[in-house]
Amino acid sequence: MSFDAYALATPGARRLQPYEPGKPLEQLEREYGITDAVKLASNENPLGPSPMAQRALEAVLQGVNYYPDQHALVQRLGERHGVAGSAVTLGNGSNDVLDLVARAFLLPGCNAVFSEHGFAVYWLATLACSAEPKVVPALPSSHAEMPYGHDLPAMLASIDARTRVVFLANPNNPTGTWVERPELEAFLDAVPEHAIVVLDEAYIEYVDLAAFPDGTAWLSRYPNLVVTRTFSKIYGLAGVRCGYALSSEPVADLLSRMRHPFNVNNLALAAASAALDDAGFVAHSAATNRAGLAQLRGACQSMGLEVIPSIANFVCVDVGRPAAPVYEGLLQRGVIVRPVANYGLPDHLRITVGRAEDNERVIDALASVLRA
Repeated sequence: MSFDAYALATPGARRLQPYEPGKPLEQLEREYGITDAVKLASNENPLGPSPMAQRALEAVLQGVNYYPDQHALVQRLGERHGVAGSAVTLGNGSNDVLDLVARAFLLPGCNAVFSEHGFAVYWLATLACSAEPKVVPALPSSHAEMPYGHDLPAMLASIDARTRVVFLANPNNPTGTWVERPELEAFLDAVPEHAIVVLDEAYIEYVDLAAFPDGTAWLSRYPNLVVTRTFSKIYGLAGVRCGYALSSEPVADLLSRMRHPFNVNNLALAAASAALDDAGFVAHSAATNRAGLAQLRGACQSMGLEVIPSIANFVCVDVGRPAAPVYEGLLQRGVIVRPVANYGLPDHLRITVGRAEDNERVIDALASVLRA
């Protein structure tokens, strides 16, 4: 008798490929014999975590023998966003709440709609439920206003009777593109109520644009809207894993039924709650990011490279050739960025905004690789 685990697995599990994170610094240094490497691959905050969050982490260590209680952070987030605590769902990072939505509303025979170049977790979460991903082509690279951006009319036309979830990142990862208020509002008006719209706002705290929408303002208007946020980006807490969803109370109730017990640990709860109070750190991080975006964009354009418009904490750069050898050349120079061929962008690299000196290092390394 021969055991075949793959034959026993669900169709979704058989189609999945594991998520591949950016290469860790330690791995690069170990494999290449390099020291003093710099990582600008995973859209982390180069300034580190909020100082208030660091102090909270130190203070809570003595209580890790107790199971976590989410109540305090849930209530604070509800107050922050003007919703009841029963409309808040916490997750082990925002990717956890994306998965909760998929598990609550997708099943075989249903589909999820999302844009080309959208976050990899949308695909993974959909397949894990043995549902069908419907990937809508993005706007063309020649589009005058938003090359590689979401094509909202095409996404709307792709929604059918079997669509249960629509994933929409604003700003989008890995392109950095965005949708402004009038267009997004018209889209939400037109989406049928049998489809849950997940508005992924992981990078919203970096945005400085008057026409940019805050999805939480529409929660009372659209009962099928779910807004997701994270503490991993501007708050600098990627390593402790805390994200959340805001929705109507019935949707939150269903997400809570899918949520694993104690899915957010004591350290993450304490750090996230403290980080909410650190407005100065958030403002400093946003200002550092604006300067870094301009630094990277200007340098890449001076090399003759096309840069996709971005208002997040990264740029996506067309290096004018297959990006894999360029990525390898950067690794050899101790610089980690993110290749995005798996997002349908084989000639692009995504570069996280770092500190000014880190940005300068990746600029110099990129210029050196391209000359070589």
